[in-house]
Amino acid sequence: MNFSLSVPCLLGLEGPIADELRRLNMADVAAENGRVHFKGDAAAIARANINLRIGERVLVDLGSFRAESFDALFEGARALPWESIIPRDGAFPVKGYSLNSKLFSVSDCQKIIKKAIVERLKAVYGLDWFPESAGCYQVQFSIMKDQVTLSLDSSGDGLHKRGYRPAHNAAPLKETMAAALVTLSRYRGRDDFCDPFCGSGTIPIEAALIAKNRAPGLHRNFRAMEWPVIGRAVFEAAREEAHAKEFHGDYRILGTDIDPKALALAEENARRAGVDDVVRFEIADATAFDRVTERGVIVTNPPYGERIMEKQEAERLYRGFGEAWSKTQNWELFLLSSHTEFERCFGRSADKKRKLYNGMIKCDLFMYRANRG
Repeated sequence: MNFSLSVPCLLGLEGPIADELRRLNMADVAAENGRVHFKGDAAAIARANINLRIGERVLVDLGSFRAESFDALFEGARALPWESIIPRDGAFPVKGYSLNSKLFSVSDCQKIIKKAIVERLKAVYGLDWFPESAGCYQVQFSIMKDQVTLSLDSSGDGLHKRGYRPAHNAAPLKETMAAALVTLSRYRGRDDFCDPFCGSGTIPIEAALIAKNRAPGLHRNFRAMEWPVIGRAVFEAAREEAHAKEFHGDYRILGTDIDPKALALAEENARRAGVDDVVRFEIADATAFDRVTERGVIVTNPPYGERIMEKQEAERLYRGFGEAWSKTQNWELFLLSSHTEFERCFGRSADKKRKLYNGMIKCDLFMYRANRG
């Protein structure tokens, strides 16, 4: 069976995700704002979930239609082939969002879509009551400018949950965004790599996974593994395929920070991710950065400074780090910040900038070519 699939993502990351999908030989890859579409079979669903580094999740799109009334929403939802995936005893909770549409009440839309699916499955399975006792088939809806898209979530937990960072450990950067920054730097393991504001180590760990070509979802489970139409065997085959493509080389990846507690956590996270053999962590002040090697890449996410005092401290850090980096040779720099005066504080305009969103925070990725001495 062939499916229409999509990967929702943060604005600005559609291109890198489309490139990932093309490298995985997915069919009909097409990007739009906040989402990348493609087509594939059950194996494609498994390979996308296991291998994608940047996307938020993999959705199976059941259909799309226009709805300016609840009647239109009900009829459109009921017309879709839910039975092609949801079995007679499957649970199908509904969640989603509505933007710039006549149907703006999310809770009412949830109820209408749920009722429409029930009516559809009643007619197909000849049931008056659904036990919803066997597996979860999470229904996702998006309504934008009155255009409705209905999908089933094949991932379960978001794809940023690789499994190496404890659930209680909050960090300023998701694993998917860290992987995006490393990808945009074009680091592939050949150069030295450093994050001088590494915190709990997310960026160096994602760099190590990229250098090793290790699939980020290799050691976690996905919701579609429990779906009869997909199944565990398909996912196990995709895991074996991904594992066979790993690289084994000599990589020089460093994370530094002034906080010893953060570094202890970073070392533990690297161990859980299975990259502690190639990632090294050191206590160091970023404002004294002095690496000089043949070729190097810095990817980092320093504090933004959202409050006044924190903002002043962030500006001091930017100024000090800018002075230190300007004295180095052969180190390219990719730095994410939401600070509107970053370049002034850093002491140099970026050679290139790219707008990204870290969650709901609008940021720029400031890109600097290496100093050549």
